[in-house]
Order: sequence, then structure tokens, then C-alpha cells
Amino acid sequence: MRLVIARCSVDYVGRLSAHLPPATRLVMVKADGSVSIHADDRAYKPLNWMSPPCRIEEAPGVWRVVNKAGEELRITLEEIFQDTSYELGVDPGLVKDGVEAHLQELLAATPTVFGENFTLVRREYMTAIGPVDLLCRDGGASVAIEVKRRATIDAVEQLTRYLELMNRDPLLAPVAGILAAQQIVPQARTLAEDRGIRCVYVDYDALRGVERDELTLF
Repeated sequence: MRLVIARCSVDYVGRLSAHLPPATRLVMVKADGSVSIHADDRAYKPLNWMSPPCRIEEAPGVWRVVNKAGEELRITLEEIFQDTSYELGVDPGLVKDGVEAHLQELLAATPTVFGENFTLVRREYMTAIGPVDLLCRDGGASVAIEVKRRATIDAVEQLTRYLELMNRDPLLAPVAGILAAQQIVPQARTLAEDRGIRCVYVDYDALRGVERDELTLF
């Protein structure tokens, strides 16, 4: 990973045009070739970015990041304060807690929770950026499912990245997304629905076949 802190302006030229005026920002270049621009006030989303595959053309004062569609992220560097590279190695991925791991296992065993035509293709379906919890089929359509105990905006962003990558595979595309959780915070639900991701609340006790102790009227 390469981290560059610099005063820069950024222009995106493609299907849409966007401009970031000069300011001090973090430019992050990852091993997969992705480039993202960050401010100091956003925890979960960059100001602008270019997803792989893309190439970086560096010239004095200007970086051109171009993807295979010809879209360009142009970074004009006025002053570089720090330019550092780190070798992070292979990441083991997210280690789920006991409840979340068991929830994934139970949903894999009963994919019809999501619909009567759902069948499991694979648990922990590996992509270039990490494993998708469940890959299912809804009839003939591919569906990527991210399983959380409590789903936040970060979970939506994670699933969005998986879907973006998987939809480039002609053997899988089109791939729909489902965020399955015991609890989904309102902001995550709004963002998921805006991106066409279906939200499903799951009952851990019901999946385990455990009857609730609470008294009910009916």
C-alpha cells in the first residue's frame, strides 16, 4: 500500500465529471491497483476513487489514473508532504464472532429463508478482495449475501465492493445483493435500498429452532 499526503486538486473525467479544488488530502494506492482520495472527515467513503483494473501514469506534478473504459482520475499535486509505501502482506480476512459465524452456517443450511427458489452455491465464496459469506442462486440468478449480527453502513459498503467485482464476471453476472442481519441500522438500510441491495432481518433463535420464553397473546 502507498500512502501520499499532499496538497492536490482532483478531476474525474468520464461518464460524469467531478472536481475537487486544492486541499490537503490522503491519496491511497492499494496493491489491487485501486486509487482513492480521502479527506480527514469521512470514516467510510473516499471523496473520489478509481476501482481496478486501472493504470497509473505518473508525471511531475500530475497523476493520471485511467481505467479500461478510458475514464480518468487526474490528480494535480501542488505539494507532497509524505510519500510512504508499506507491504501489508495477505490479509486473513474478517474473523466473525461465534454468533455471526453460526448465523452464516444456519442460513447456508436453510437458504429458502430468502425465498423458496434459493439454493446455496457456496459458503465463503472467495473474490479478489475477500470472501462473500454466501453465494446463492435464486432460480438461475446469482445472489451474494453478506451476513452480520448488526449491519451498519460499513456492511453496505463491503457488499457493494463485492457486487461491483462479481458483476464483472460473465459467468456470475448479473449478481444481486442481500444484506442479512439480526439488526440493521436505519442509515444502512437507506443506503442499501438506494443501491438496490435487499435487506433481510433474520431471527437467530428461530433458525436454531429455539422457542422464545416470552408470553404472547396469540
